[in-house]
Amino acid sequence: MTAGLLVTLLFGSALVAGFAGALTGLGGGVVLIPIMVLLFGIDLRYAVGASLIAVIATSSGAAAAFIKEGYTNVRVGVLLEVATVLGAIAGAVIAAYVSKDLIAVVFSCALFWSAYTTLRPLKPLPPDTHPDRVSQYFRLDSEYPTKSPDGTPTMTAYRVHAVPGALAIMLGAGLLSALVGIGSGIVKVFAMDRLMRLPFKVSTTTSNFMIGVTAAASAGVYLHRGQIEPAIAAPIAAGALGGSLVGARVLPRIKTLWLRRLFAVLVICAGIELLRRVIQGGM
Repeated sequence: MTAGLLVTLLFGSALVAGFAGALTGLGGGVVLIPIMVLLFGIDLRYAVGASLIAVIATSSGAAAAFIKEGYTNVRVGVLLEVATVLGAIAGAVIAAYVSKDLIAVVFSCALFWSAYTTLRPLKPLPPDTHPDRVSQYFRLDSEYPTKSPDGTPTMTAYRVHAVPGALAIMLGAGLLSALVGIGSGIVKVFAMDRLMRLPFKVSTTTSNFMIGVTAAASAGVYLHRGQIEPAIAAPIAAGALGGSLVGARVLPRIKTLWLRRLFAVLVICAGIELLRRVIQGGM
C-alpha cells in the first residue's frame, strides 16, 4: 500500500468514525483505534497517540459552540479537569511500562462498557434542589437553555452535588483516556449525570469541553516518547473532526436508535477481535 493511499484510507475511516461517534454519543475514539490496529496493522501505541490527537481536534471543534449556546458549565469542567489531567499524565507514564496486550484488554473492556451504555441508556434522575456545600464554595450551580411549555426559550437553574466523589471518578477517567486513547467521555458523563446530578445536556457538553484537555495532557507524553506519527495522526484528526461536525448537524434531523444498536454491535465485535488477538499472541 502506498503512503498516499494509506493517508486517504485513514482520512476516510476517521471521517466515518467521527460521523458515527457524533450520532451515537460514543465519540470516534472507540472506533478509530480498532480500525487502525485491526484493519491497517498500526502499532497499538501509535494508534493510541493518533486517537488522542483526534480527540483534541473533535473536542476543540464542538466545545466553542456549546459554550456559546450556554450549555457547558465551564466552572465544573475546569475543576474536574484538575483530576482528569493528573490521571491522564499518570496513565501516559504507566502506558510505557505495561504490555500492549494489557492495554488491548483494558481497551476491550472500555469498548464493552461503551456498547452497554449505548444499548441500555440510564433513566434520568429526578431533579434535586438541595444545596451542596462544596458546590456553593466553588460557585458551581448554574443554569442552561430550555424551552417553556409554550415553546418560549428560557433558562433553567440546576444545582451541582457530590464534587469530591466526582473528582475521584475523573482521576480514573483520565487514566483510562491516556492508556487506551479515548476521551473517556462515557465515564465523565456518567459521573456528572448520575453522581453530580447535572442535566444530561449539561453533562455531555461539559464532558466534550473536558476531553480535549484530558487528551492534550497525555498526548504530550506520547509526543515526547515519539509515539505520535504525523502521517497517521494528521489524516485521523482531520477526518474525525470533519465527521463529528457533520454528525452534529445531522443528529437533530434523524432517528439514531438503529444506528446506535449497529454501532454497539460493531464495537463489541472489535473488542472480541482484540481479545482474540491477545489470546493468540497477535498483538
